[in-house]
Amino acid sequence: MFDLTGKVAFVTGGSRGIGRATGEALAELGAHVVLTYVGNEAQAREAVDAILAAGRKAEALRLDVSDGAAAETAIAETAKRLGRLDILVANAGISIDALLLRLKDDDFDRTLAVNLKGAVACSRAAIKVMMRAKSGRVIFVSSVVGEMGNAGQTAYAASKAALLGVAKSLAREYASRGITVNAVTPGYVDTDMTTAMTGEARDKTVAAIPAGRTGQAREIATAIAYLASDEAAYVTGQTLRVNGGMYM
Repeated sequence: MFDLTGKVAFVTGGSRGIGRATGEALAELGAHVVLTYVGNEAQAREAVDAILAAGRKAEALRLDVSDGAAAETAIAETAKRLGRLDILVANAGISIDALLLRLKDDDFDRTLAVNLKGAVACSRAAIKVMMRAKSGRVIFVSSVVGEMGNAGQTAYAASKAALLGVAKSLAREYASRGITVNAVTPGYVDTDMTTAMTGEARDKTVAAIPAGRTGQAREIATAIAYLASDEAAYVTGQTLRVNGGMYM
């Protein structure tokens, strides 16, 4: 099951956290993985080296997905160079937190540019390639915050909620072409983005999780790997919640 041998996967924000874990999981299943990063080349190289050391295929590519034209070019060129593109995992994201009355327009725009517009640009480019092959998997990494909201995260919640609507719309548009489009909504996962929360705030968050613990990036990656597989060919337009029961 879940054999991705010979397939090419493009994972944005793949140098750390959920993106890196996803790259590792897809590579273990046989995919040639392209991991994108914005600024930390050393971290991206470390992620790639770990995959290569395991005898799998991977490469790093610098890309700021908020530049839509650059994102589309990167994906088109990757597909041309490697001969195909089977899987897109739109994972790149940022969170600029602030209560609404303190939220700056520039921060709101930046959040949407990366989390939403960047993901849409990548999916547009990937679907162009996948349509020719009459097969493909597009997976958006949203968030539990996009479903339940969170004080101080209006911009982040808006961007992640919007991805769910995008996934459903694209699923309807391209199901007949053999392309599935789904979203994963991670809960509170131990990543660089969440380590800033400490003390009472962290304890309160964990207490609200029925599973009684935070999630691990690998657990999200496994869900993504399923959606990327042939076994998930009849799953499209869906939101797969991996949150320990935090939101049901």
